[in-house]
Amino acid sequence: MTTKSEKPVHVYRVHIKATPEAVWEAITKPEWIERYGYCARAEYDLRPGGKYQAFASAEMAQHGGPNVIIDGEVIEADPPRKLVQTWRILWDPEMKEEGFRRLTWEIEVSPYGITSLTVTHEVGDAPKTAAITSGAIKEAGGGWSYILSDLKTLLETGKTLSAA
Repeated sequence: MTTKSEKPVHVYRVHIKATPEAVWEAITKPEWIERYGYCARAEYDLRPGGKYQAFASAEMAQHGGPNVIIDGEVIEADPPRKLVQTWRILWDPEMKEEGFRRLTWEIEVSPYGITSLTVTHEVGDAPKTAAITSGAIKEAGGGWSYILSDLKTLLETGKTLSAA
């Protein structure tokens, strides 16, 4: 929720029947990241100031996208509880120009073996980035909601939404 004086922040929460450690692995390990969402490999250097890069999937590459589609920097890594990073889309010149946005992943233990994952994306002054990551641009996929739903499905069933 925003007011006129606040900058937009998108918050997504999903509850997953998995351990915090499993959720952490799924959001930070390349071999996991490329299995859900848009199936694009991403790599983290999990030190403060470390590099973050997401790479074009085979489908994205066929459409002429750059090899690195999203980049950023790790601000804080506290496994398996919290990851704070910057995040910037590179495949579109206007979105690239909107610059780096802060992205926070928070992992909390809930009762009964359930882990809550909250993703907070600070998208103020970045309307194109906000539109694409919120899923408002249907031709671009479902944004964070789709990615997190697919992550949950993969961790709970071993299959992705497209294979479930």
